[in-house]
Amino acid sequence: MGEDILSIVNNTDLDRIVAIVQATGKLSGIDPDEDFYDAGFSSINALQLLMELEDAFGVAIPDDQFVTARTCASLQSLIAQLAQGTV
Repeated sequence: MGEDILSIVNNTDLDRIVAIVQATGKLSGIDPDEDFYDAGFSSINALQLLMELEDAFGVAIPDDQFVTARTCASLQSLIAQLAQGTV
């Protein structure tokens, strides 16, 4: 049962991350495993995205880890690790 709840929370977080990336990058749609820069996200919006994610999830995302997380799924994994203190 606990894993089911964790899965729901993680999926909800992923949906929130997708929505934030789409809004910040002015993208009409993106797959969670798609490189959002390849999908048309501009690096000019990267700082805004970083701040939006940090505000939304209450974590400080190190710049060096943020720049290598180029999909919503990888951002979700990074944010989850930061929230749990495992990074």
